[in-house]
Amino acid sequence: MPAPTSIGSPQSVKLTIGPYRIKPIPTGVFGLDGGAMFGTVPKVLWEKTNPADDHNRIEMEARALLLDGGPGQRILIDCGIGGDFVAKYGEKFGPKFAEMFSVSDTSSVEKSLATHGLTTRDIDHVILTHLHFDHCGGATKADANGKLIPTFENARYYIQKENYDTAVRPNLREKASYYAPNFEPLREAGVLEFLQGGVENLLPGVSVQTTNGHTHMQQVVKVTDGRETLLYCGDLIPTSTHVRLAWVMGYDLDPLTIIDEKREVLAQAAEGHWTLFFEHDPYADAARVTASKGDYQVTERLSLV
Repeated sequence: MPAPTSIGSPQSVKLTIGPYRIKPIPTGVFGLDGGAMFGTVPKVLWEKTNPADDHNRIEMEARALLLDGGPGQRILIDCGIGGDFVAKYGEKFGPKFAEMFSVSDTSSVEKSLATHGLTTRDIDHVILTHLHFDHCGGATKADANGKLIPTFENARYYIQKENYDTAVRPNLREKASYYAPNFEPLREAGVLEFLQGGVENLLPGVSVQTTNGHTHMQQVVKVTDGRETLLYCGDLIPTSTHVRLAWVMGYDLDPLTIIDEKREVLAQAAEGHWTLFFEHDPYADAARVTASKGDYQVTERLSLV
């Protein structure tokens, strides 16, 4: 699906923050209901920037982020849906799952890493924003015997303990988004690192802060060297269209809370000229924003190269 002409082409930029070369890692395209993605915003407004297909699904990217600081300092943030649905979920969540969510396997975390000369073995750390299937499905894979194992063989995985607890015992609203095969093999392998709230300098120049409007204890990731700052927004601000404060998802557990969380982050981003990195925007990797009449708007969309 081509980008709407109203968006315009993103500007191509190279970005380095501290020791890290910043590289988008596309992991596949899928589709979600446009009405669910924009909540109470009328379709006549959101379809100008995110046109829907015949099933009212809008195109969504599952975009991870690589912070490449060289050997020992390669950090991946989120890892997409993952492609091996039948091996993970059996027939119930196999082809039907892929068809329902219009999942494309044209790219994967492995293929995208290969474009940078890397394999899954080269990743040292994986920060998971939360355990919804479209953010952590690529964290596990089936071995030759069909057993699920960590995808990134040499990595430690970081997740908020309270989000993990939510995933293990999901509420009725989110039950369809949390799948144990995505994360239980990580716990069994002893590679999960549980965090308790926000952490400054979790890794050099990399911090996490928690949000609760989308799901309980999602963590967004800030990368800074004191001059340049990038925020990996996760589902706090899933696309550049969601920069508008009131444009929140029907999937969000607490719309008023997420509006407050967005307001705080966007104020800092506008003042500090941060780069906001979008996990689900199919038309731009990132953007910069400015305050405008009590709200926020995108000033430039970016394609990171």
